[in-house]
Amino acid sequence: MSELRAAITGVQGYLPDYILTNAELEKMVDTNDEWIMSRTGIKERRILKGKGLGTSDMGAEAVTRLLTKKNISPSEIDLLICATVTPDHQFPATANIICDKAGLGEIPSFDVGAACSGFLYALTTGISFIESGRYQKVLVVGADKMSSIVDYTDRATCVLFGDGAAAVLLEGRTEYGIRDSILRSMGAGKQYLHQKAGGSVLPASKKTVEDRLHYIYQDGKNVFKFAVTKMADVAEEIMKKNQLTGDDVAWLVPHQANKRIIDATARRMGLPESQVMMNIHKYGNTTAATIPLCLWEWEKQLKKGDKIILAAFGGGFTWGAVYLEWAYED
Repeated sequence: MSELRAAITGVQGYLPDYILTNAELEKMVDTNDEWIMSRTGIKERRILKGKGLGTSDMGAEAVTRLLTKKNISPSEIDLLICATVTPDHQFPATANIICDKAGLGEIPSFDVGAACSGFLYALTTGISFIESGRYQKVLVVGADKMSSIVDYTDRATCVLFGDGAAAVLLEGRTEYGIRDSILRSMGAGKQYLHQKAGGSVLPASKKTVEDRLHYIYQDGKNVFKFAVTKMADVAEEIMKKNQLTGDDVAWLVPHQANKRIIDATARRMGLPESQVMMNIHKYGNTTAATIPLCLWEWEKQLKKGDKIILAAFGGGFTWGAVYLEWAYED
């Protein structure tokens, strides 16, 4: 009997309508298009506008559109996992709210927080539920409203992030599917990339708000140094573990944080830019949503059996890679 393997059998993204361009940012902080493009590769990013709208609204839209595209009833979904660092609330989980808004009923759902590596952590968790035989259809959502924690007076971070969401459907297959994963973390990296206030160590107060401690803090130089090394390392590691060379890999799907980090990872893997999914210039860093948004945009180009490497690095620090063989053609 063939081994049951979890496979991505559908993907759908959602992006807000509002486009925040580099030209608009030039009016907000001391920056310019050339500076932003040369350091990050970002031209514009999407921002979720509207009173009372949060991460769950984008995630629910991605889920609803995916179910419609696949002609699947909400009642067929067994589990939903949401990767996010910008939950609607501390509790309940944003996954719970997505289920309610998408009409999925009283199924189990929970959030995973691993910053920009969150989608890979959530995907690997979903894989376990499929391959154990416990569930048949699992939705994994990557969604973040990064504009809610970006300080638009800080030119070092405000140019980097955008909002967006995407969802993938996991099902069991005996031919193609997800073959391997490697996940890593290093808590000592917290000092270089974190949100200072709002948790149990430094709860929200009048002073934390006045001191602007509820926004992203990033030591860009050190984050870049670790990211460019760790993301390339783990991508190379999963290739060697599975006896793959650059000639075997059809696509690299990297986390969209910085074009220079993406380029370094591709070089280590021996891949030309034509085989690297990149949309950072259009959307910036949407954190947990970047990898599934790439899969959604490239879906029509993917062929059954394509060997694909997903790789990410995020705050914490967290990083990881997933090796899969694409299971369908659109």
